[in-house]
Amino acid sequence: MSITGILTATLIIGAIGLFIGLFLGAAAIKFKVQVDEKEEAVLAALPGNNCGGCGYPGCSGLAAAIAKGEAAVNACPVGGEAVGKTISGIMGVEAEESVHKVAFVHCKGDCGKTTLDYEYTGIEDCRMLSFVPGGGPKSCNYGCLGFGSCVKVCPFDAIHVENGIAVVDREKCRACGKCVEVCPKNLISLVPYDAKHIVACSSKDKGPVTMKACTTGCIGCGLCKKVCPADAVTIENFHAVIDQDKCTGCGACKEKCPKDAII
Repeated sequence: MSITGILTATLIIGAIGLFIGLFLGAAAIKFKVQVDEKEEAVLAALPGNNCGGCGYPGCSGLAAAIAKGEAAVNACPVGGEAVGKTISGIMGVEAEESVHKVAFVHCKGDCGKTTLDYEYTGIEDCRMLSFVPGGGPKSCNYGCLGFGSCVKVCPFDAIHVENGIAVVDREKCRACGKCVEVCPKNLISLVPYDAKHIVACSSKDKGPVTMKACTTGCIGCGLCKKVCPADAVTIENFHAVIDQDKCTGCGACKEKCPKDAII
């Protein structure tokens, strides 16, 4: 190949490279995505668990919502008050008071307190038991099945099955809500960390039926309601419910409960 040919090819390739470079540079400027500095700062302050407990699709979704003013600065349940204060500083607003919550399993019916209708052998997943007779082998159709669907989804190793029922480690729990969503019996709820008394039962059967199925189930007798000086207890569907906003922690309900269903 002659020198002229080599130079021509070099010039052509160089020209093409220059054109592509200029084209990409212009495209980058024209289609540049504007980055919200506050959004980036908020995202950096979030814990990065991407658990969805805030109701948004991961931490990036929450960061965008906070930056737009569509979500509270303390909306991250995992980060809690500390992260809320950091984000409030970034956004230049005052952080709203937040309540430290933890997951609670409303069931005390472990293997020593409940009866079984049959022995179950199969896939150990609580969600699968909705397809078997009675919704599971335990006589109480409202009780914890104990196969650990909640354990499997917890990103913080805060819940374990002990003697047939799920138990939450309050110190590890970050109130992300994954266990609440996955429980097919709707036994788990988020309660204030400093809650004094909670009904550890979810049965809505009449008293005689509950007593046959579990020795520690709430029978809806109403004694707790009668002795509560703060009017914090109500009976709904043969089941006691404690209003945490009214409860003073006096302990009268627990002392009077004949089934030890309140803890």
